[in-house]
Amino acid sequence: MAGNYAECRWQNLAGPAGRFTDARPWASAPNYENKEEPIESIKTYRVARFRLALVREGSVATEWNKQVREAGDVARLMAPLAADLDREHFWTVLLDGKNRVTALNLVSIGTLTAALVHPREVFKPAIAGTAAAVILVHNHPSGEATPSAEDLALTKRLCEVGELIGIRVLDHIVLGDGGTFRSMAEEGGLGGAR
Repeated sequence: MAGNYAECRWQNLAGPAGRFTDARPWASAPNYENKEEPIESIKTYRVARFRLALVREGSVATEWNKQVREAGDVARLMAPLAADLDREHFWTVLLDGKNRVTALNLVSIGTLTAALVHPREVFKPAIAGTAAAVILVHNHPSGEATPSAEDLALTKRLCEVGELIGIRVLDHIVLGDGGTFRSMAEEGGLGGAR
């Protein structure tokens, strides 16, 4: 008897001329005759995929072996880059565990008297470049290397972020005219975060 039921059901599915029909009970089968029944559309979304890559954009010639021993080493490295600039430029110098310079990153180009700097942009290349520490450098187009109140506040904030993420801020150097510079680490402007 069970074989007959399966046989009957098969014949029922095959329908006329051997075409298959819906095997669900008649009440739950979709109504193909009624054209007014709404068809549900499936909405799809796309999520972006990213790959982070460091791009080498050249190199900076230097006469020392890239190991930072004092603020003057960094000032001499950066002075040619900052010479004759008419706007503030803010750089991050990336260092490895032995205080050797591994890379430079231009974080921001500002105006005559200010550069917009956010911790996100300062530490992004440091994280991607696996830096153990950073030295912050910016120029003053006026030629006066004295740090402003804004410079001191920014340095304090960046030192706090660096401590939080495990990348030390060793110094913040302000470059002036003619090779002059001021080191906030040497002047106690890092607030003990060194």
